[in-house]
Amino acid sequence: MKKFTIATAAATGLAAAVLGLAAPALAAPTAGGNAADTISQLEAQGNRVIVNRLSDQPLSQATVVGINPGADIRSTVRDYRNDDTYQQVVTGKVYYVDVR
Repeated sequence: MKKFTIATAAATGLAAAVLGLAAPALAAPTAGGNAADTISQLEAQGNRVIVNRLSDQPLSQATVVGINPGADIRSTVRDYRNDDTYQQVVTGKVYYVDVR
């Protein structure tokens, strides 16, 4: 019974440590903001932005009317410490931004 308690405590501690080290997700902007600022913010977070213009307004004067997430962007990441390669690492997302 004592081994079970120690193993359970160790597993719980390890799970808490992993969850504690996880990076918080960055919130995506919402519709209604300035188009240029929204696009810049999304790109600064490592995302790819595809703009769908619904008017002839310059982006500095346009307003975001919709943001739709698309596919994940995956990249190959090299782990030199363990001499391994990970190919399924999500490094960003594609966003479709409708502006007017």
